Amino acid sequence: MAGLMNDEQKVVEKIDIVYLWVDGTDPMWQIKREKEYAQWVIENPHELAAHGNTAGRYRDNGELLFNLRALEKFFPDHGHVYIVSDNQTPSWLRASDDITIIDHRDLIRNTLGPVFDSGHIESYLHHIPGLSEKFIYLNDDVFFGANVDPDWWFGDCLRIFSEINSIPDYEALQPQESALVNASILSKTWLSQRYPTYRHDPRVYSHSPRPMLRSVMFELEKIAPELFAQVRSTTFRTWRSPAIVPDLVPRWMVEIGVAQQIVLDPLHINTGGNEAKLQFDALLAQFGELPFFCINDTCDDASENDFRLLRVAQTLKKLLPEPSKFELLFRHSTASSSIGVRESKAVGSQ
Repeated sequence: MAGLMNDEQKVVEKIDIVYLWVDGTDPMWQIKREKEYAQWVIENPHELAAHGNTAGRYRDNGELLFNLRALEKFFPDHGHVYIVSDNQTPSWLRASDDITIIDHRDLIRNTLGPVFDSGHIESYLHHIPGLSEKFIYLNDDVFFGANVDPDWWFGDCLRIFSEINSIPDYEALQPQESALVNASILSKTWLSQRYPTYRHDPRVYSHSPRPMLRSVMFELEKIAPELFAQVRSTTFRTWRSPAIVPDLVPRWMVEIGVAQQIVLDPLHINTGGNEAKLQFDALLAQFGELPFFCINDTCDDASENDFRLLRVAQTLKKLLPEPSKFELLFRHSTASSSIGVRESKAVGSQ
């Protein structure tokens, strides 16, 4: 019949990419954060999550610039790129029809002030206008490390990854535990109440690219409005209101058959850990063969010239020396000398 397309003629919707980003070195932004926290901590004593407001939550070691280089190298056929930010734009970013900056105020419409909790912000990602049905959400410290096959990530089911080691399996949220442990506890409580056959696996989900379906997120928002309202009530990360995207969303997708859980031991570099040098050496040796890897800034309030932090950009520059199409031309000649300048960190990244 005329007008019908065969399989080869069908247009395949591309997979969009979404990042959270903020320039943590911007003096005006720092003043805003300090002012908001001073008031917030008075109104919310003993509520801050463990490591919930350290400099490492917002600091940049060159991650976003190199992340876009890795994206172009390993997934050149990606869709539109969205960077969700706090009224900021990276100084090195080239204006392009392929990338859009989304301001918090345009995405989070029901808040009375600025938000410094990534769990709050990421609960709105599926509301980005024009976002593709299939999209991948990354913190800027999570990188593709090998060629991306969209069918491997999505296929009949989305692939999500849990870590090998189990975590404490408490019955209630814990003030001194990590954000991801508390997110697991929240998931167990909600899923057990809603699905009698649910069996909780006490592991955290890996710091990985997160394949997501926009329609599925709208469905969860519809059936769990109280959870979205709770995480959207935060200004800073609080242990009483854990994020839902890093843990509940993948567990729920597995429960309803949309995703499959794979136990994996990915390369996760803790920049402040004793094994950091060995982990960076492993990255240099295995780059191009890793589906993904994470360089997690665990140096908390270290100074910006700390050698442990400088090692991040130094390593990434060795692996990804070629500028991407997202960078301004002047950056091409100055990248090697100016890469130490701090640009951003995903807001309170996991």
